[in-house]
Amino acid sequence: MSRFPQFRRGAALLLAALSPACMLSQQKPLGAHELAARVDRHYDQLHSLKAAFTESYAGLGVQRTESGELLLSKPGKMRWDYISPPGKVFLLDGKYAWFYAPGDSQVQRIPAKELDDLRSPLRFLLGHTSLEKEMNGLSLASGSNGEFVLSGVPKGQENRISKISLTVTPAGAITGIEVEETDGATTRFVFSSEQPDAAVAPKTFQFTPPPGVPVVDSPPPV
Repeated sequence: MSRFPQFRRGAALLLAALSPACMLSQQKPLGAHELAARVDRHYDQLHSLKAAFTESYAGLGVQRTESGELLLSKPGKMRWDYISPPGKVFLLDGKYAWFYAPGDSQVQRIPAKELDDLRSPLRFLLGHTSLEKEMNGLSLASGSNGEFVLSGVPKGQENRISKISLTVTPAGAITGIEVEETDGATTRFVFSSEQPDAAVAPKTFQFTPPPGVPVVDSPPPV
């Protein structure tokens, strides 16, 4: 009896074993250290970023959902323009953080180095990133749609935040942030339509208070 059919069967099995999908499945599982390094590399190579965001909050008897557009630019600049509610803005110009919503009686301002805000995980990405140095107890879990979840506690915020979870693609892009506070409140940010190195005019990160609205130096709102 000819052995050709057996040879073809064996060759087919060998080719299947060498296929990219099979080789990928045999690779060592991704760890927290490696994925954190991918996040670092992803953002270290960017000069700017534009994305849509949805922000939801639940806690202390309050629930709300807001949305808008996020702009990041190095070094140390960040702007959140809210579409819902319209006109609300959070801006980090590299020196100060500014908070204002239409109807407020004042503009709140705080030195950037003193900023203690739930957006801090993204603020880490505005310089030379080292995620593991910014968070304690970093751990990794599988997420949905092939993504992963990196969790830990941001250093210096242990009294306020019990855990931050970053939803991350295998390439290292952050698509979501969940912040669990020690009082039981939870804030979630979801990002979409990411545009790496988007053209952003420098004046985008200049804040001009509305006429007649005073600027007050104070801690950021909670």
